Formats: sequence, structure tokens, C-alpha cells
Amino acid sequence: MMHKLRDIMSTNVTAVNPQENVYSVASKMREQNIGMVPVVENGRLLGIVTDRDLVTRGIANKMPNSRSVRDIMSTHIVSGTPDMTVDEASRIMAEAQVRRLPVVENNQVVGVVSLGDLAVNQPYQDEASQALSEISETHNPHASNDLQS
Repeated sequence: MMHKLRDIMSTNVTAVNPQENVYSVASKMREQNIGMVPVVENGRLLGIVTDRDLVTRGIANKMPNSRSVRDIMSTHIVSGTPDMTVDEASRIMAEAQVRRLPVVENNQVVGVVSLGDLAVNQPYQDEASQALSEISETHNPHASNDLQS
């Protein structure tokens, strides 16, 4: 049986708006122990902010904490859909070099899947370990760790 992302995705997603300041976003990530936050405006996914974005685009650039998250978010979005198979999602994550995948339906963020979600679901451990090894081995210049602006 082919499981879909809707079967394993986290649906309790914290999202922020693009005007929210960097400090506020970092605080939410710390409080909820999450490494990625979707940036949403009027329900539509505009970008994502990862813990790495906070460091490389924020702190390392001496950006004040009062700057808006719009200034550091990744706009090259890789996403999945609830009806996508876990195998398809693993392949997309490996190709895009991302560890977390927003799940979008009708332009709305409805969930997030992480490599951890794949790894704890017994049938998907192979896909998760394959995706992780590919993500660890190579670098995609369009992933959220891209420093070009």
C-alpha cells in the first residue's frame, strides 16, 4: 500500500507573516523546537525560513533582529501535496537538498513533512536514509542555504 503525505505529515504548522521580525521568528522556532517556518500572506505560501537562514542571512550578515523575515526568507520553495506518495516526497527532498517539505493544497500550507517523519515510519526508513545521505553529500545552490541574494 502506497502511503500518502497526508498519512504522516505534521498538521500543527506554525506559520509567520513576512512582516514579522527576525527575533520573533527565532523565538517561535526555539519555543516549539522547530527548524523551519513557512512564511504565509493571506493564506498563500511566500517562502520559508530555516534555522540556517537565520544564521547565514541574518546573524552572519549583522542584520538587526528588528528586520522583517521577508529579508531572510528563502523564496525558492520546494513543496509537496497531501496526495503525493512518501516515495515521491523523499525523491523531491533528496533532489532539492531539503530536510523539511511544506505540504500545500490549494495554495494553503496544510502540513510539513521532515526526514524525521519519514524515518520514524517503519516502511520509509530506506527512503529517509537515502534522502539524508544524498542531502549530506551534495549541495544545491537553490536550497535554503543559498547565500546569494
